[in-house]
Amino acid sequence: MIDVDIKIENIVASASIGKDIVLTDVAEALEGVDFNREQFPGLVFKLQDPKTAALIFSSGKLVCTGAKSIDDSKLAIKKTVDLMRTIDTEIPHEFDIKIQNIVASANLQSTLNLEAVALELENTEYEPEQFPGLVYRLSDPKVVLLLFGSGKVVCTGAKTKKDARLGVENAKARLSELDLI
Repeated sequence: MIDVDIKIENIVASASIGKDIVLTDVAEALEGVDFNREQFPGLVFKLQDPKTAALIFSSGKLVCTGAKSIDDSKLAIKKTVDLMRTIDTEIPHEFDIKIQNIVASANLQSTLNLEAVALELENTEYEPEQFPGLVYRLSDPKVVLLLFGSGKVVCTGAKTKKDARLGVENAKARLSELDLI
């Protein structure tokens, strides 16, 4: 197994509190809220600790972005819902939080000839006029990697940190196998 250091850059998590929310009440009661219904159907609530942003929708759905760990992501949603509960005490205490996407970065410690990689590696898209990276889609784990000539990698679509790491490790192993690294 090829070991690669990965760094979590962003986690997107969602939750549904199972109850409609009056967004104008939330916007008036909480500090750090951006709410403009003409521009966006939800409101944006910025939390300082952990430093995240929560999108809150009138349906009671929340999407949290910006966390660097799964624990921080869950904590941010719980803190946001706790603050909302000060406005509406009927908001349930039990709700599910789902990790939707983990974005991680890594460095393969080797430059890549992306044209050669595009020719040899399966499931890739490379259009340098459009985007400087090569898109590599893996099926196991189901993640998408952006490979750059510098050897830097961005992994997206992972649901767990383990999947992000495994995606990068599998890519590095496959590139080695094909003598591309």
